[in-house]
Amino acid sequence: MRISDVLADLGADFPTLTPSKLRFLEEQGLVEPRRTAGGYRQYSPADVERLRYVLRQQRDRYLPLRVIGEQLAALDAGQADEALTPRLAARDGERTAPAPVGRYTVASLAQETGVAVELVTELVEAGVLAPNRSGHLDPWAADVVVLAAALAEHGVEPRHLRSFRAAAERQVSVVDQIVAPLRGQRAVAAQALAASVAAEVGELCGQLHTTFVRAGVADLTR
Repeated sequence: MRISDVLADLGADFPTLTPSKLRFLEEQGLVEPRRTAGGYRQYSPADVERLRYVLRQQRDRYLPLRVIGEQLAALDAGQADEALTPRLAARDGERTAPAPVGRYTVASLAQETGVAVELVTELVEAGVLAPNRSGHLDPWAADVVVLAAALAEHGVEPRHLRSFRAAAERQVSVVDQIVAPLRGQRAVAAQALAASVAAEVGELCGQLHTTFVRAGVADLTR
């Protein structure tokens, strides 16, 4: 598999994954794709599962790469239970492909999430969802729509969710300040590290926000 194939395979679960991030993980010794005679990287199905494991540990458990590397070494030595075996997602005997990144329209997003087109339209009009330059909505928009639909059952309208987005944008500004020095460097490793740090700090911000909300809700019922 070429880098483009790997991005297509993992992109649905990890939409921020980039070629620079793949090269950075290789430089850190977490994956070792073979090289063709022409010097191009070729990833095996096992390499892809290894990457999936690394990215999942970063995203879900906020683990640093050093710790993830130690876990991979334990797996390689047979000292851990989780096997890094290739998985093939299939439907009716055919391999399933992830939805094209950034290709949701209002109608296709409504169909994908099983909600009324009017709800997605209202989210866009309220500024909760913002189409990209091509007029499409990003993959994460599906999560927003599903959550918005659940909140709507409790009387929360799309216009009420604009403050949620505004709060998230303020947190993103904090992340931006942290990674700006790395983004300003031209080295591939620096760019990849910026992406990794941004993802980790962003997840920590989200976790902190969730903690505050849970604490506040708990106070309401005391």
